[in-house]
Amino acid sequence: MNEKIRELISQSYEATTVTTIDPFASEVVVDFIDGTKPFFNQEKFAELIVRECAEQSMSIGRYNTPSGITPDLAIAIAVGLKKHFGVDV
Repeated sequence: MNEKIRELISQSYEATTVTTIDPFASEVVVDFIDGTKPFFNQEKFAELIVRECAEQSMSIGRYNTPSGITPDLAIAIAVGLKKHFGVDV
């Protein structure tokens, strides 16, 4: 796994409030010291991957390369990827 994937994984964690009910005391108990627990948001991870792919498409189109991808085509690919996966354009 490359460093960029690791970075996107780390950006996909969110803090969530964790509470449990103590069955003996009949009260709500907050777990962890600060009341939060890291939660891996799969949708956020997928969105970050789509955004990264679209950005890579755009960066390929910025340079004159023998790939034949023009800036206009790169933009169309990037916008198409985002629309296909429902990521804000």
